[in-house]
Amino acid sequence: MPKPGERRLQILQTLAEMLETPKGEKITTAALAARLECSEAALYRHFASKAQMFDGLIEFIESSLFGVINQIAGEETQGLRQVEHILALLLGFAQRNRGMTRVLIGDALVNENERLQARINQLLERVEAAIKQSLRVAATQEELATDADFAGLANVLLCYVLGRWQLYAKSGFTREPLTAWAQQWTMLYFACLSQGKEALGPSAAN
Repeated sequence: MPKPGERRLQILQTLAEMLETPKGEKITTAALAARLECSEAALYRHFASKAQMFDGLIEFIESSLFGVINQIAGEETQGLRQVEHILALLLGFAQRNRGMTRVLIGDALVNENERLQARINQLLERVEAAIKQSLRVAATQEELATDADFAGLANVLLCYVLGRWQLYAKSGFTREPLTAWAQQWTMLYFACLSQGKEALGPSAAN
């Protein structure tokens, strides 16, 4: 018989697997219990509610992402390289964890406790802040202008990631986030570098 900690992990892993279904039906505790071949009461011996199960998934996402983001910030000295690694991490994590992608974009949290979406929003704000900090590092290294709009640029980059996550989930997990990443990073990279020179106005493309 699995130990309590092992059983909790098994429940979370099964929930994540069920979230990988492309159709994205609402997951009930009854369906989860059936998949695990146990009673709903058995689930509630490990989690007080389904919301608490989603909390467990979000905790896994947080520890996975920020553990590596902190490592990137500590080991990579070049600011724009930090940004590149953070974006690649976000795309790769989603590609490897389909169910977690649906949590990140909020798709799996529809009709669930509002607190869960608020927690994801806070997670994304932390990611955006990490990108912004790396951009500031880049400015100290003269890769970007010191008066660049770091907040605006960090938001644009986060929106790029969110868009790739959305495409992945809404395509039934066929349009993988890392597809064409090298080429797209080149585009994003030069968009970043343009902030280090003259600001390009609306007529720059003419």
